[in-house]
Amino acid sequence: MMGDETLLACGMAAGPLFTVAYLLEGASRVDYKPFRHPVSSLALGPAGWTQTVNFLFTGLLSLLFAVGLWRAGPSHGGALLIGVWAIGLLGAGAFRTDPVSGYPAGTPDQLQYPTRAGTLHDLFSLIAFLALAAACFIFALPNSPEWTLYSIASGVLFTTTMALASAAFSQHQRWVDRGGLIQRVALTIGCTWQTLLAVRILHT
Repeated sequence: MMGDETLLACGMAAGPLFTVAYLLEGASRVDYKPFRHPVSSLALGPAGWTQTVNFLFTGLLSLLFAVGLWRAGPSHGGALLIGVWAIGLLGAGAFRTDPVSGYPAGTPDQLQYPTRAGTLHDLFSLIAFLALAAACFIFALPNSPEWTLYSIASGVLFTTTMALASAAFSQHQRWVDRGGLIQRVALTIGCTWQTLLAVRILHT
């Protein structure tokens, strides 16, 4: 059985590993535009298995982190939310997204009829994002003023940027060409918060 420190360290590792993996994948794909296309689109095509593994591995690490948070006891409700975030990542990996914003090349900007797998991917992703945003607020209080302010700001900014990214992938003309960039900002905010939460719990 893993010790508490190992479980909490999984939360430190999850975000950075996820980020490095999707950045490397995005840089190596022909016709993939990181500023325009979502991270999930990296699961499409012959090399798509790499992003699928990225989702599943990050989800597993985050689930182990949730167990560590439950044992550490700062907030069982918060630990459950991190667990939901992890399950959402696992679901996003298990069900592949539909093509969007013209990737892969030759596909429409938006499918007229979403596939079942694509719909489930979007549902798991939405559940994951809402759970992580809620966890930011749950872990904000009671705590030090600095951490409280940081957690609340992270929750607000994560929610806002994810909403803008969703609008972009729905082909809102103002945001569509920057949807991938906005989503990456959101993921950086959320993953950094989880990493710092793990550091904070490890050192208390």
